[in-house]
Amino acid sequence: MPGQRDQTGEVLVFWFGETRPRQWFAKDPAFDALVRDRFLGLTRQALAGELDAWSTEPTGGLALVLLLDQFPRQIWRETAMAFAGDPQAQSLSLCAVEKGWLEEEVEQTRRQFWLMPLMHSEDMAVQEAALPLFERFSDPRTADFARRHRDVIARFGRFPHRNAALGRVSSAEELAFLQTPGSRF
Repeated sequence: MPGQRDQTGEVLVFWFGETRPRQWFAKDPAFDALVRDRFLGLTRQALAGELDAWSTEPTGGLALVLLLDQFPRQIWRETAMAFAGDPQAQSLSLCAVEKGWLEEEVEQTRRQFWLMPLMHSEDMAVQEAALPLFERFSDPRTADFARRHRDVIARFGRFPHRNAALGRVSSAEELAFLQTPGSRF
């Protein structure tokens, strides 16, 4: 079994070196399968808390955020499991802010993924606290996307596009919203 440094490196090199930004957020069954094939085991370990030791330093922490926040969205797309790591990832993201890891990170893309769990939160207070961080530590396009996420939470108190996966009943207003371009992110 490879050591922690090898495993964290594998996660980070894959996400930031082997893949491209267009792959990160697109709905692509082939990319989802690639993430599943390479990282299902580590993602399950992360969700079970077996990799919590990674959270003691920035490199491991960022790899853990990816395993908890991004990879489940590919591995279990359109199921409740896609969001199973959100609370752990959000906690780790806030810890990175508190410890100064976000500020010390020189690469904008890595800062963006440190913050992504906050954008994914359905808690309005978290959304509001995240906006200044996105404005400071990411690019204008990502900050605008964070504002759009916050606006959806302000309007509905949740992300309507998750309702089916989470077994939630959508309101008529949410169903109408989901028919508008750009509503499913």
